[in-house]
Amino acid sequence: MGEEAKLTGSEKRPGDTEKKVNELRLLLEVSPIISSTLELDELMPLVMEKAKDMMDAEACSILFYNRETDKLEFEVALCAEDSASEVLRQKITLDMGQGIAGWVAQNREVLVIDDVRKDSRFFGGADKQTGFVTRSIIAVPLIGRSGLIGVAEVINPKSTEFDHEIFQLLCRQFAIAIENAQFHRESLQRERLRQQLEIAAVIQKSFLPDSPDLTKGRLRLSAVNISASQVGGDVYDFIDLPGGKTGVLIGDVSGKGISAALYMAKFISDFRHVSLLTDRPDVALNRLNAQASGAPLGMFLTAIYAIIDTETGRLEISVAGHPPFLRLTKGEVKVMSFQSGPPLGIVPAEYPVTTLSLEGGDALLFVTDGVFDAKNREGERIGFERIIECVRANASGEQIARRVVEYVEEFSRGTDRADDLTMVEMRWSA
Repeated sequence: MGEEAKLTGSEKRPGDTEKKVNELRLLLEVSPIISSTLELDELMPLVMEKAKDMMDAEACSILFYNRETDKLEFEVALCAEDSASEVLRQKITLDMGQGIAGWVAQNREVLVIDDVRKDSRFFGGADKQTGFVTRSIIAVPLIGRSGLIGVAEVINPKSTEFDHEIFQLLCRQFAIAIENAQFHRESLQRERLRQQLEIAAVIQKSFLPDSPDLTKGRLRLSAVNISASQVGGDVYDFIDLPGGKTGVLIGDVSGKGISAALYMAKFISDFRHVSLLTDRPDVALNRLNAQASGAPLGMFLTAIYAIIDTETGRLEISVAGHPPFLRLTKGEVKVMSFQSGPPLGIVPAEYPVTTLSLEGGDALLFVTDGVFDAKNREGERIGFERIIECVRANASGEQIARRVVEYVEEFSRGTDRADDLTMVEMRWSA
């Protein structure tokens, strides 16, 4: 043997054992903190404050990776001065590859830098904005099951005894906790949105007639309204007018979802006010078009407004860019395409009016384009001709609108409904 004696394991690292025990104790202290809450805003400051204390550091931060902008954004910044933390959160973002954090995020590697002045990757913009002085830094990528979450940084740590591998292990645990907290937050947001949509759907339905069926003398009306999602933009209404007349409206707002539903609610309110001021459908559409001129860009509405004399069956109809309707008379199905003005809310216009007289046993079927735009699994559109054939096949029966709905649903079975579907069936009894 040489002059240097070989140390036994117990002689070689008695201090190491104590150090490992302390670090293990530290991990055991942090684990309950990590699992103590699923609230992201509470979790991150708790853990980073602990990391800051563990390493006796002047500051700690977490930068989240924003996948939409491909940038790193300060989510948590613990500094001696609150103002510095606020500046980092509000004003500083880093591109991937920019600065120490950007390099760590891009390369998915840990960096331990004792003197940032000697490292060309250091970005001094944050110090310049906050007045803080960065001398040394430990930066660890936070990687979860779905990929990069962000970067955790410990700045100016004074403890030289701390094992950086322990900090990395802590960050791995922290990444999992952040991901769980993010999932929890997204779940709560989805649940809140679902509840809001349910409430919106109830409110929207309240704007429609209390009943989809109305009988007045020889006139019988029935309607079907099915939204593509929880809320939609199709509308129909029945209005009781003076002189034994009844107004019948069907309309389709451009677009779908919340924006269409809000526009539909405003329109139906305007319609009910305007319709009570005149018994002429052209005048009503003229006024509604003028009111709709202030609608948000890209929002408009197609409509048919018909006013029927429930004593004589005489019908006056005005059309605003809406699809044709069908007339069932004497066993025949006719496509009724009247002169039309533009959809409401696009340009100033004067809407024409057409007169039609119903005979005993006649029926009219008004539809929105969701009826004939439905597609099957192969992407084939049902088309207007198929709807005409369906109506012709059921012309002798009752509730033709219901038969059409069943036909459309069978045709598009196994697909998501692409558009709202609304029909109004008007019958003039013999």
